Amino acid sequence: MNAVGEGGCTIAVAYSGGRDSTALLHATAVAALEQPGLRVVALHVHHGLSAHADEWLAHAQAQCEAWARQGLPVSLIWRRLSLNQNPGDSVEALARDGRYRALTEMALEAGADTVLLAHHRRDQAETFLLQALRGSGIAGLSAMPSSADRHGIRWERPWLSHPRRAIEAYVAQHGLAYIEDDSNADPRFARNRIRLTVWPALEAAFEQAEVSLVQSAGRAADARACLEDWLAQSLVGLLVPGQVDALSAPALLALPLPHQRELLRHWFTTRTDRHLPASAVARLTQELPSLVDTGRSIQWRAGAFDVCLYRGVLICRSAELARHSSTDAPAAKLLHISGPGRHALPGWGGELVVSVVDSGGVALSRLAQVEIRSREGGEDFQLGTNRPSRALRKQFQAQAVPEWERSGPLVFAQGQLVFARGLGVDARVLAAPGEPQVTLIWVPNLTI
Repeated sequence: MNAVGEGGCTIAVAYSGGRDSTALLHATAVAALEQPGLRVVALHVHHGLSAHADEWLAHAQAQCEAWARQGLPVSLIWRRLSLNQNPGDSVEALARDGRYRALTEMALEAGADTVLLAHHRRDQAETFLLQALRGSGIAGLSAMPSSADRHGIRWERPWLSHPRRAIEAYVAQHGLAYIEDDSNADPRFARNRIRLTVWPALEAAFEQAEVSLVQSAGRAADARACLEDWLAQSLVGLLVPGQVDALSAPALLALPLPHQRELLRHWFTTRTDRHLPASAVARLTQELPSLVDTGRSIQWRAGAFDVCLYRGVLICRSAELARHSSTDAPAAKLLHISGPGRHALPGWGGELVVSVVDSGGVALSRLAQVEIRSREGGEDFQLGTNRPSRALRKQFQAQAVPEWERSGPLVFAQGQLVFARGLGVDARVLAAPGEPQVTLIWVPNLTI
């Protein structure tokens, strides 16, 4: 069974010590012998959820050391997880997210740009079935991709089309020792209930169930790819110019209802890297028309994020960040700006981005030393050279700047307001034609 692809001097394998990952690690190390200079790193995650976790780590260490003595180019890196479980949290989801974070960190530490995962065809069929039982859409029914790029790492599942019996045969052929995870028999976990109770009955009734379900997952993946192309193109026309990832609610509502639902899901996922809960999709599409008609503002909770509506514009932001920004204002800060770049301001929950422009900016020389501070009241702002200055609060109202766009820091130079989030550069500090100048943009973080 081949596992090693082209390129790279280091390739990593997620190695739990179980049968499947043991087979994949061994096959990868053996194949690496034919590619001089290729190093294989086993990545082991100590979850701490089992009383046997220390034993599994010791087994993984002993196994890799034994193979290294036999001449296989393999070594082990391991990481211990600390799972902070709150009431209502899924242990499975916490462990999965923690595992991928640990695998990413270890792969980058090892200098590997590819991580191999040992999922096989039965795993794929089970994933499809689980997602269907959870009411998932096309994305969920696509199950696991054979390859994906995330966080600078290429994640590969080289055995995703292989049946489990082929892996069992490989293990028997090479006499490989592996561990049995006692949690695999725990019916509290949904996948275990599928594996232990549902699957035997399903396979008895439908002999080709595994192959058929995997085929369905493949067709869903194809449909998902087509859908995502359409979504990416359609979303561009719905975004509000000048506001970061803000969505025009009237433009969205002009589309058929199925389009609205899919575009809402896609917009939320691209902004947060999370899935918009089905309950939130239903509420948004049901309540938006009357809210837009009446000009009301509102926010909906969607997991760890809020979806906010203000004057027909939708944005999403971290619920935790919103609570954080509503507490004590951070202390004023001096900042030296000598050219384009990004200046992180964690106290305000974002960063100030400085970009070179030909016109409409502030003279770079004016920003040698600026003061970053929160609103105190009484500030005024001038929108245009031929327009009077007005109270900042009134300018925000006149320009329909939503409340969440007003929370960024203000930038002052020599006591003069230079920049306000949602309004831009004050007309009183605009640079002369031909003068080196920059513009300022405030980019909030999604999380703190």
